[in-house]
Amino acid sequence: MILKLENVHKKFGNTEILKGVGLEVNKGDVVTILGPSGSGKTTLLRIANFLEKADQGTLQFDDLHLQLGQVSKKQMRSVRMRTGFVFQNYNLFSNKTALENVIEGLITARNIPVKEAEIIGKTVLEKVGLASRYDFYPSQLSGGQQQRVGIARAMATEPEVIFLDEPTSALDPELIGEVLNVIKKLAIEGTTMVIVTHEINFAELVSNKVYFIENGVVLETGTPQDIFYNPKEKRTQQFLQRIRR
Repeated sequence: MILKLENVHKKFGNTEILKGVGLEVNKGDVVTILGPSGSGKTTLLRIANFLEKADQGTLQFDDLHLQLGQVSKKQMRSVRMRTGFVFQNYNLFSNKTALENVIEGLITARNIPVKEAEIIGKTVLEKVGLASRYDFYPSQLSGGQQQRVGIARAMATEPEVIFLDEPTSALDPELIGEVLNVIKKLAIEGTTMVIVTHEINFAELVSNKVYFIENGVVLETGTPQDIFYNPKEKRTQQFLQRIRR
């Protein structure tokens, strides 16, 4: 087990978004989190990477055992140094090239020499099919290409877990496939990933574990076969029927 979250609670104002949620990820897992909009999926993912602060709960990351809500900056950094995050809307620097976006964190956060960082950056950009786009700025790239830069940036640090927050939600339909193909390749290579997505056909293909969250609680979890073909909860059944239309 590489990552475990237990009893995670989070409020925004008077609205309770997460109501004691748990999540467990083993090395090599591809875990998909499904649920309707507003169910708390993205909040849980952001808490796992300390982009959001939980009100209470525990997080275990390999040998680290942390009480959420009482985590030091040093402990946050320790987890972030071992993870990668792919955002819905790319979060690229508009004034930096694809290569510069990928290597920025290597240079500033990890003190890797520029020449060494450039070698790493070019390697991961090539891996996501952008070997001819090193010097292109985000405005010169399609949405799919920008998201692939985002994935390359996450890959560059060789993280133990990559979190992907609805990586295709901002893309036009014709561009979704190119991003999903990159993620599928990572899954085949054994990359540990936690993915929030509505692409259930893709989730069925790449995941080995699925969590269904609604109204801030995990209603059920299981294999893709369990969740997509034999869901136990009526709410899961209704969600899948709606999303498959």
